[in-house]
Amino acid sequence: MAEGLSFRQDYLVDPAAFEALAALLQDTFGIDIRPALTLAGMDRTTVPFGYFDEDGRCVANFSMFSMPLMVDGERVMAAGYQSGAVRPEHRGNGLYRDLMRRAFAHARATGHAADILITDKPGLYEPYGFRQVRTFGFRGKAPAAQPGAVPGRGVSPENADDVALMVGLLARREPVSQRFSVMDMRELFLLNALWQKDDTRLTHLPAHDAVVAWKRDGARLELLDIIAPSIPPLAAICAGLGGGFAEVESRFGPDQLDWPGAEAIADNHLHLMASGPLADRLNAGPVGFTTLSDF
Repeated sequence: MAEGLSFRQDYLVDPAAFEALAALLQDTFGIDIRPALTLAGMDRTTVPFGYFDEDGRCVANFSMFSMPLMVDGERVMAAGYQSGAVRPEHRGNGLYRDLMRRAFAHARATGHAADILITDKPGLYEPYGFRQVRTFGFRGKAPAAQPGAVPGRGVSPENADDVALMVGLLARREPVSQRFSVMDMRELFLLNALWQKDDTRLTHLPAHDAVVAWKRDGARLELLDIIAPSIPPLAAICAGLGGGFAEVESRFGPDQLDWPGAEAIADNHLHLMASGPLADRLNAGPVGFTTLSDF
């Protein structure tokens, strides 16, 4: 380990240390987490592990958080990992490996049954028992139009009333897929909704007490996520989004959508990894992963 560094844990409640972490992530990834956290708040299950230098700079970080998943109709409490970064001048000293080991040990000690992360460097995590999970989109014909449907209303993560609406739905949400989906995770959904606001539409369907995250490309609907106490059928969703769709592509499994004939299409937009037993379950059949659950 490099000399002059101090290990710290649970430092998110220290304003100066949090600012140091935010600076590390902005310098490394070009992302300022401060505005988004003002909207959504900090996930209280997050536990950071980091090294700080004598000037109070965070020079290395690796964070763990609780991520409840739905897997084949069973709730699985997984540990998710994010915000892994080391400043260039401190790379090659084993800091990242040390922080990973600490985080993985903490996850086991706190009863998490599995691990999951997203990375563009899968080989870094394979020595620790992680394996890649194949992800898919699901594509098929749009259902027949529903006459007389009530059109939905656009909502925004920058409007306080709309945020309150989404928070209420997130607290009561049904898993978007029983095969595989992220559960709860209010902060994660709101953070991604804000970061993706320029190319993702959010529409409230009042007749179904649902908010749908989606995109439109001509006559093709790209369905990203749904928050609702009960997932509406795809025909109702298409109608509430204005109709006129010939094809639908879903980023999550179609098992809740009453949408026969959807075909799984290999998706390479992310490198999802999971610990061995969970990876085996997810690779047993096609699974999707919505961008509103990205972390």
